[in-house]
Amino acid sequence: MFKCKVCEQPLVIELDAESFDEATSSSVGQASSAPDDLLLMCGCHFHWQCLLDESPQIALDLACPSCQRSIVTTAPGPSATNSHLPPASPQPLILTRYHNEGGVQENLDILPLITEEAYLDANPAARPARAFMIGITVNLRIPAMCGEGDVARVIELLTALQQDPEEGDMSPSELLRFQDPLDGMKTGLHVAIERSQQEAVWMLLWLASGLPSHVFPSEVVQAAESMEASRGTAEGGVDIRRLSDGEGRTGEDVAKGMGAEWAGLLGAGVLRV
Repeated sequence: MFKCKVCEQPLVIELDAESFDEATSSSVGQASSAPDDLLLMCGCHFHWQCLLDESPQIALDLACPSCQRSIVTTAPGPSATNSHLPPASPQPLILTRYHNEGGVQENLDILPLITEEAYLDANPAARPARAFMIGITVNLRIPAMCGEGDVARVIELLTALQQDPEEGDMSPSELLRFQDPLDGMKTGLHVAIERSQQEAVWMLLWLASGLPSHVFPSEVVQAAESMEASRGTAEGGVDIRRLSDGEGRTGEDVAKGMGAEWAGLLGAGVLRV
């Protein structure tokens, strides 16, 4: 039986009673285990988290942390199948096979996760900001916030930062205006618009824009008041509607490119400064 090349333990993970149901356990109510086997192209096996813990070094050399062999492969760029596009560099990939409680995933590219974990290791203060933007994807289990329209969790995170800040943490105002270097310098407003999360868009405008309060729909105001989301974070910082992503697009520009979906807000001018 293969063992993890980092910790030398069997390639399983212990699950508590809440993590599985009668269909996946022969002894309901007691601890059970599930596979946790990440296989690299070099042939080395790892626990999922054990490999992610090695992300800073892997991001530098794109090599297996155990055998040091290259684990990167490439995929053709867009121009390989479209003669109208200029030549593009091949896209690097780290293809793996991952076996967990959900089954086997073949050709799973973990390079985006490795890149993200390496960035967060070097910039720990950005971890809550990444969760705020799209949800940290470690283990693919933590829900998104702006990208999934989870307004309640956004407010919880902002409240926690305000009431119990730790050294090096972003302030709530900074978090709301965070521009993600791993996602084209987009703000939460860009992400919420792209993912059609209207409730999140309204809440971000409430918390981080100079849009007058009387412009907001009554249900948005009531929801904000019920969650004790004050407009204090809208003051003293740049209006989130002014912030452009790496392509120079504001949230309004993104909405304009999505057809009729955002016609109501565009027509009302609420995304325009």
